Amino acid sequence: MIEERGRMAGRLSTETIGQEGRMKQLGGIDATFLYMETPETPMHVAGLTLYAPPADLSGSFYDHFKDFFLTRMHLAPIFEKKLARTVLELDHPAWVDAGEIDIAYHLRRATLAAPGSWKQLEDTVGELHSTLLDRSRPLWQFTVIDGLDDGNVAIYSKMHHAAIDGGAGMAIAAALYDMSPQPRKVKPPEPKPAVRKPTIEERAILGIHDVVQNVMRQQLKAMEAVPQVLGTLTDLLIAKSGNGENKGGLPGIPDILAPKTPFNVTITAQRSFAARALSLGDAKMIAKATGTKINDVVMAVSAGALRAYLEDREALPKKPLVAFVPISLRQPGDMDASNQVFGMFCPIATELADPLERLLAIRKNSGDSKTLAGTVKDVSPKDYTLLGAPILFPGLAQLYGRTGLADVMPSTTNLTISNVPGPPIPVFCAGAKVLAMFPVSIPIHGIALNITVQSYQDRLDFGITADRRAVPDIDHLGDLLVTAMAELKAAAEKLSPPQPAKQ
Repeated sequence: MIEERGRMAGRLSTETIGQEGRMKQLGGIDATFLYMETPETPMHVAGLTLYAPPADLSGSFYDHFKDFFLTRMHLAPIFEKKLARTVLELDHPAWVDAGEIDIAYHLRRATLAAPGSWKQLEDTVGELHSTLLDRSRPLWQFTVIDGLDDGNVAIYSKMHHAAIDGGAGMAIAAALYDMSPQPRKVKPPEPKPAVRKPTIEERAILGIHDVVQNVMRQQLKAMEAVPQVLGTLTDLLIAKSGNGENKGGLPGIPDILAPKTPFNVTITAQRSFAARALSLGDAKMIAKATGTKINDVVMAVSAGALRAYLEDREALPKKPLVAFVPISLRQPGDMDASNQVFGMFCPIATELADPLERLLAIRKNSGDSKTLAGTVKDVSPKDYTLLGAPILFPGLAQLYGRTGLADVMPSTTNLTISNVPGPPIPVFCAGAKVLAMFPVSIPIHGIALNITVQSYQDRLDFGITADRRAVPDIDHLGDLLVTAMAELKAAAEKLSPPQPAKQ
């Protein structure tokens, strides 16, 4: 009987048997974003993109964008995929063809009430970002927002993190964006072949067959990785001498336990959001004058704002705040819509009042953290299989939130700071010029604040996303980012040699 079912599974895997047969199973990292999701912790990432409408636009930008989007949707396959659970939920779910798409659900419109201020736009984004995506549909949704007082329009676009990371997001952008106001011509979608739907017995056999194969593959991977993991751990443990100083080579395991802050709490389902644009040119000048990198400058600006913010609340700890900084593992040219990320913990020197001292301390801490992360990332699990994970892990995530453990447990990090490179040149969508690209990201229990930055032309677009209860005055934190950049720029200019006067 077992042999017969194995032969049947082999035959079925070579047939075209419908949506459930054309599966692409989620990896362990992708699936974890599903398992972590609760009503209080939506696991979608988003963007707030600002547009100047086409000069010849007649009618609403929503209708104009919808017509355009329907001609491009097939260029990013994830738009037409939905989740399918494995048999008895023994293993990670998979992506399957969604069939008919309810475009009215996925493309929506919101109009700001007069006067249509920037703060109203930010508040609207916070509200939209608080709601979960419907898992019975493809996990994305765009909202066209009009009514802004300057005549521009915005699109809030969210997609579940199980489907996408920053690098894959840029691949979707490549499908929607053009280099000129005149949209390029694209090939229409090819007709889908006729398929048949598998029977219940076939689905069960396929599911069990895939689960067994996946578990065996992951066990073999784990066994193969053991020697490398043990070697790496040994290197880390002997990298420090008895007094805690490095002997050379690896920096060793850092002595990091993040201090308690108002950001390290159990969060609610409500989000606050602020967006601020800073000068990429200023950041480059600061980096050149101080021998640092743009990412160091981003962290230093964030640290300066956080120091001032916590001082205002009389909550600045003596120890430096620690940021979790995601690191992309995506290879150049890889357009796969999946998560390929690692991360590092970096102290951001909030205990230092001088902006230049803070920046230089971050440069050193960042270098040490990158060395450590580079050592362990190759042996860290990028995929895993655990029988019953779709049932076990969500239960643990809900328990963690309901018990309020984040309020009392120590943490290794205070917030997330991420820097994503964007287009260095102007881009257009549906004939509309893109003016700004603000990321909207994910707070979680214990880490209620996320600062994500995307570069665009000569801009650094900061998107600050937080739990509304933990950071109710997020617009104040946004303003402090602008102040922190000005202070750092003024300090760096004193280091730069004077420029010759123009004749």
